[in-house]
Amino acid sequence: MDSVSQMALGAAVGVAAMGRRSGVGKAALAGAFFGTLPDLDVIIDYGDPISNMTKHRGASHALLYLTLCAPLFGWLLGRRGGWLPWTLAIWLIFMTHVLIDFMTVYGTQLGQPFTDYPFGAGSVFIIDPLYTLPLLVGLWFALRRHRLRANQLGLLLSTVYLGWSLVAQGMAEHRAGALLAEQGIRAERLLVTPAPLNTVLWRVLAMTENGYWEGHVSLLDDEPTPFVFQPTDAALLSEWQHQPYVARMIWFTKGFFRLSERHNELVITDLRMGQEPGYVFNFTVAEQDSSGRWQTLSQPRQFSEGHSRTQFAWLWRRTLGQPIMPSFSAVSR
Repeated sequence: MDSVSQMALGAAVGVAAMGRRSGVGKAALAGAFFGTLPDLDVIIDYGDPISNMTKHRGASHALLYLTLCAPLFGWLLGRRGGWLPWTLAIWLIFMTHVLIDFMTVYGTQLGQPFTDYPFGAGSVFIIDPLYTLPLLVGLWFALRRHRLRANQLGLLLSTVYLGWSLVAQGMAEHRAGALLAEQGIRAERLLVTPAPLNTVLWRVLAMTENGYWEGHVSLLDDEPTPFVFQPTDAALLSEWQHQPYVARMIWFTKGFFRLSERHNELVITDLRMGQEPGYVFNFTVAEQDSSGRWQTLSQPRQFSEGHSRTQFAWLWRRTLGQPIMPSFSAVSR
């Protein structure tokens, strides 16, 4: 999740666990700090953009390592008789941080060192005000009015929202499966993730042998919109799938990727984050020289494709169930 949500969650858990014992202000401040701490792995340079992406949420998000670190931080904060309560509080802050990261589609390697598989439910968008606002409101009442029950209520509502996201995802998957069957589309892999800022509109990505189908399903739909097919080059993939950077992206995306030629460049794209025609994570891994021969880059080049502001007008109209297709274009890099 985004940093604001992680800070708010950490502060809320800190207040709930230690607000009466250590004071609301100290508990909130410590919670916000430890709620953000695991994400500081973004400052580590692993040597190239693809490694930086795929190793984020790695060891710093592992359940075992965070559990081992909690007693040390608990001792630093509670050396005067409060070691165990602070240890439990920090452990809860770490675990809830990992939990909401797991709810996003990016991938969280919480099983290290036993496995580096990037777990992710993909039921919550990385920024969702309906999750964060209850936490912030509850914290405000706790800090300004010393009403700790308001903080507890904020935690309860945000947790219920996470549960709702899983239910909504299941509903969207059921609708998507029915629509794909009606159109005669047989998917090898299916991904259903929330559109930005809500859990009512869901993006559907169906991978097939020759390409992928993309569409959107709103829980308020009366009339669905069709899925749109995007072809891929199977021969290109066969030639490059064992190249280390390409292979790592195939693994990290769990097969939801695109390998394409653009302007004499070979580009691999994570299809999970973004939508046609713009995606957040694109990497140039090879390019053609003057004679037309492909040369692998020693350092992949990363670029993002944004969207124009008309995206948001379409987003909310489609969320409300209007059967309209995206009408915006990607912003060129």
